[in-house]
Amino acid sequence: EQDKRDKHIQRIRSAVSNLTDILNEFLSIGRIEEGRVQANFSNFNMKEQIQLVCSEMSPIIRPGQQIIYTHRGKTNVYLDLSLLRNVIINLVSNAIKFSAENSQIDVLGEVNEKNILISVKDYGLGIPDDDKKHLFERFFRAKNVTNIQGTGLGLHIVSKYVELMHGTIEVNSELEKGTEFNIQFPYEQNSADRR
Repeated sequence: EQDKRDKHIQRIRSAVSNLTDILNEFLSIGRIEEGRVQANFSNFNMKEQIQLVCSEMSPIIRPGQQIIYTHRGKTNVYLDLSLLRNVIINLVSNAIKFSAENSQIDVLGEVNEKNILISVKDYGLGIPDDDKKHLFERFFRAKNVTNIQGTGLGLHIVSKYVELMHGTIEVNSELEKGTEFNIQFPYEQNSADRR
């Protein structure tokens, strides 16, 4: 029956997509460790790019989930667009994965005279205190997410990409209340005024 065929096709597509993600993560790790990933800085409109990433996430959001994006300050930045997109895709898809249906994911972008700030906040599972210090290590997965698909490479890659752009990343989290990732880049390197 067509219904059953559609379900099987969807499952196959989903499995292929998961395998592709895993392969890409392993390839990224290999390239990072060999020093073959370098930041290619350029000027771009950060507000537009984050809006674009948030709208691209719509096919994977769970029923009733909402991504709310807020931007403050200037919009132009001088960063690596590809690395930044990968960082935001990873953090937003994690927020979706580790949050319940009908929940909200808050994404904030801010460009001021000192810093470029990006935060991704969910109201989901949260991270156990013991696990926070290991969060950016390779293959590490928190104890409370072992039943949810993942390789434990995503946040390691995110931290390396942020580092390549001279930024820092921090996490605040409370069990059953959610998790917030805060990324910060210095604005000096960033002279968006260099347009």
